Amino acid sequence: MKILISADIEGVAGVFHPEQTRPGNGEYERARAWMTAEANAAAQGAFAGGASAVIVNDSHGGFRNLLPDQLDPRVQLVLGKPRYLGMMSGVEQRCDGVFMIGYHGRAQSRGVLAHTINSGAFARVWLNGQELGEAGIYAALAGEFDVPVLLASGDDVFIGETQPLMPWVRYVETKQAGGQGSGTSLSPGAAREAIAHAAEAVTRQAIERPDARCFALTGSAGGAAGGAVSVRLQTMTPAHADLFCQWPALERVDGDLLAFQAESVQAAVRMLNSLSAMSFMLK
Repeated sequence: MKILISADIEGVAGVFHPEQTRPGNGEYERARAWMTAEANAAAQGAFAGGASAVIVNDSHGGFRNLLPDQLDPRVQLVLGKPRYLGMMSGVEQRCDGVFMIGYHGRAQSRGVLAHTINSGAFARVWLNGQELGEAGIYAALAGEFDVPVLLASGDDVFIGETQPLMPWVRYVETKQAGGQGSGTSLSPGAAREAIAHAAEAVTRQAIERPDARCFALTGSAGGAAGGAVSVRLQTMTPAHADLFCQWPALERVDGDLLAFQAESVQAAVRMLNSLSAMSFMLK
């Protein structure tokens, strides 16, 4: 049993302010340590449940936030960018299940630090007509590799929007959102304990009954074969749509709305991440 842990920071216990997610200050240094500890709790729980291998994917920002020397020495790390599979890199290494740790709600929700891929450029994202956040997008990508999501942690808004998509997943609520920058959190220690317990349980269950479902988009055949994906993207400003539609493959639907076709979820993810990188031209 090989587990991939995709670790983000906004859903980590104790994290509420953008400063905690951006390098260059003491608040970030504390938050990245909490992020590392939650990822490590998930890894140790997976090993306790019988996993033979664990890959930890640093999935926030520049993808170099985790503190490698604070992780269980048995894990392998995926760090740095650019990379084709983004937050799901490692899933191609014949993994059996995914844990999404420290995830957050989609853009325009009231979840803590909620956004989708790029908080400054992307307002809403639809794949095959379904509005999705990062969890849904990357769960669909994992599904193309026939790898199910088994465990996810984050705030109550994240869980509320993700559970209907993937009801078979076990969720750990690390905090309750009062708004995008406020709420009530577990202590970091309590969050780690809950994540480790859940990780052990779902790993053991996956070994005993390897029948977890993969998430497939509406209108998609799912599975490793994948299928064409229709993408719609609402940008934060018309200026972003101006920039993105310099790419001939994109169609301008409205002032802040564009569309494109992708041959697979992986191709859609690569396009979205490329647009996200382009957006820095406007800063």
